[in-house]
Amino acid sequence: MGRCFMRERIYVCHTFYHVYVACLKELALPADKQGQAELVLSTMSNDFGTLPERAKNCPLFAAVYLFDEKEDTFFPQLTKYHTDRGNIVRNMLARIKYTKLLGRLQEPYVPVDFKDYRDIYVFCDSDPIGYYLSYRKIYYHALEDGLNCIQYYDTARYDNRGHFRLKAWMAARNLIFIQNGYGKYCLDMEVNDKSVLRYPMDKQIERPRAALADRLTDADRELMLRLFLEDMDGLMEKLSRGARNKVLVLSEPLCDLETRKRIFSDIIEQYGTVDGEQAQILIKPHPRDVLDYERIFPQHIVLSASFPMEMMNFIPGLRFRRVVSVFTVLNAIKFADEVVFLGEDLGFMDRYEAPELHRQNEQI
Repeated sequence: MGRCFMRERIYVCHTFYHVYVACLKELALPADKQGQAELVLSTMSNDFGTLPERAKNCPLFAAVYLFDEKEDTFFPQLTKYHTDRGNIVRNMLARIKYTKLLGRLQEPYVPVDFKDYRDIYVFCDSDPIGYYLSYRKIYYHALEDGLNCIQYYDTARYDNRGHFRLKAWMAARNLIFIQNGYGKYCLDMEVNDKSVLRYPMDKQIERPRAALADRLTDADRELMLRLFLEDMDGLMEKLSRGARNKVLVLSEPLCDLETRKRIFSDIIEQYGTVDGEQAQILIKPHPRDVLDYERIFPQHIVLSASFPMEMMNFIPGLRFRRVVSVFTVLNAIKFADEVVFLGEDLGFMDRYEAPELHRQNEQI
């Protein structure tokens, strides 16, 4: 007989974007299936601010939990397992011990009993939650961390370069853990576009996020705006300021703070002019970017970091002349006449740091 689950499904999210995708997936379900999902918000690398309170009142979610997920550096007993022991056999033996111990050490901080759920959806299972679920032998579905992020940075293969086939074989038997579909207890790995991946794998299933967003009704969009935007009036006031031509710059936590300041100063200088005229510059900080943009760029408008940029697709009449990012993929943007994705192919980041620090896929 199959197991009888007490709860239907739960999403483990590490960023605002993850919550956005969870909402898209829920809104794609039949109406009688909505409202049964639960939400776990990991505070390990993101400050969700007041989103948890709004999520509790959102009809899409039956319950919301905060997860005080701990990085491995929190546990001093794990430090010794990062030492290179000189050969693959000894290193793998140490990694087997590390994998089980990191999973076990998360136990006191996990806010729910995941064995109660029929379906568990995990964004970014490279974080300790992946180790925990594998340690507990709990099956789950993985989801691509960011839009087409594996195309630009295949973390599973980069983190395990050197003897990858051996490591993947061990992960499939739950001896060690590898993210993005290679672990034994990962049922499948949802990606946006399988065709762009250099190393597709059998567990990957394609579910284009644009298709999920395009099917939203006006009521769906209004629901998501209420969920993600704490101060809609304040945002609209900022968006209405200044010149007709507006340029949006998306920040990212790149390099050290001084270098980051130089990166975004250069971006504004190079891309902040439209048709020979200075445009109104708006900066949207990344949620994990701690650079003080309001102090450094007082002449420009700084938006809140606490909502996914996709929300601006839902604001009627909003239009930017140009949107610029370094590594944030811009495929989902519909509110701009022009998008500039600097990435690594234009050599932009090579000016600011050693190429091997951001050209990870070339080292696989």
